Amino acid sequence: MVPGSPRRGGARNLGWLRRRLPSRAIDAAAYLQAFVLSGVVTVLALRAYLQATGYPQLGGGGLHIAHVLWGGLLLAVGLGVALVFLGGGARTAGAIIGGIGFGLFIDEVGKFVTARTDYFYAPAAGIIYGAFALLVLLTQAVRGRMRLTPDERIANALDMMLGGVPGGLTDRRRIAVLRLVQGAGPTVEAAMVQLLDAVPRREPPPVRFWRRAADRARRLAAWVAARRWLVWPVVVYLVVGPVVTVVSVALAGVTGELDQRREWGAVLGSSVAALITAVLSVRAALRLRGDRLDAFRLFKLALLVDLLFGQIFNFTVNQFGAVFALLFDLFLLGVVTAEHRRLRREATLYRR
Repeated sequence: MVPGSPRRGGARNLGWLRRRLPSRAIDAAAYLQAFVLSGVVTVLALRAYLQATGYPQLGGGGLHIAHVLWGGLLLAVGLGVALVFLGGGARTAGAIIGGIGFGLFIDEVGKFVTARTDYFYAPAAGIIYGAFALLVLLTQAVRGRMRLTPDERIANALDMMLGGVPGGLTDRRRIAVLRLVQGAGPTVEAAMVQLLDAVPRREPPPVRFWRRAADRARRLAAWVAARRWLVWPVVVYLVVGPVVTVVSVALAGVTGELDQRREWGAVLGSSVAALITAVLSVRAALRLRGDRLDAFRLFKLALLVDLLFGQIFNFTVNQFGAVFALLFDLFLLGVVTAEHRRLRREATLYRR
C-alpha cells in the first residue's frame, strides 16, 4: 500500500484518537447493565405502586413535588458516588443509584412532551420502552466491541488492584489482575506481582441470596431454552402470530373499527412491524428444510424487529400491560437463540 494512502492515514488517525481518549473500563457493560436494570425495575415498581394507591401527590398548598425531582437528585448522587470513591464497587453503586434516578425521571416523560403536561399521555410508555431499548443496545455494543489495548489492560489491572487496597483482594480478583497484564512483558508482570504482594488478602464474601436466586433463574432459563421439543411450538407461533396480527388489523381497517381507536397511528406502526416480522418468519419457515441455520437466523431477526420496533408501538397502544408480551418475546428469543447457537456449533464441527 502507498504510504500516503487514505486507508493508512485513517488507521493512523484512529490510533491517535484512541491515545487521546481515556482508558475504557473492562466492566463498562456490567455498569451499564446495572444502570438499565435498576431503571427498568424502578419504572415498573413505581407504576404499580401509583396505580395501587390511586396516584397520590406529594405536596400541598398548590405545590406538587414531582418524582422527576427525586430522579434528578438520585442521578446527581449516583454520579457523585462514582466521582468521589475509587473502585468497581463504587461504580456499581453509582450505576444502581443513577439507574433508579433515571427511572424516576423518564417515568414522567409524558409531562414534558405534551403542552398540557399529561402524565398519562399514551405514547409515554412507548417512549420509556424505546429509551431503555436504546440503552440495552448500547450495553450490547459495548459488550461486543470491548477489545482493550495493551495499555488499557494494564490500566484496568492497576484500577482493580488499587480498589482492593482498603479492604483487600480475593484470590479470584488477583487472578483477574494477573490475567489482564499477561503478555505485557516480563517487567510489567513482575512489577504487578510485587504490587499485589503489598495488597492484603481477603476471603470471598458469602453468596448473597439474590445471587443464588439469579443463578437458579439462569440455570432454569438455560434448561428450558435447551429443550428441543420447545423449538417447533415456538416456530409455529412465530409464523402464525404475526400473520394473525396483520390480518386482524386489516379487518379492523375494513370494518371501520380502526378509525375509532385512540392511538390508531401506533396500531398501524405495530402492524407494519408485525408485517415485517411475518415476512421474515414465513421466509424462515420455508428455509427450514434447506438451511436450518439460516432459518433460525431469520427467526432471530424477526424477533429482534418486534422487540426493537414493534414493542414501542405495542407499549403505546396497551401501555404497561405490554410488559407480559415483552417477557414472552424475550422467552421466544431465548429458545430461538439457543437453537441457533446449537446449529452453528454443529456447522462448525462439520466443517472441521
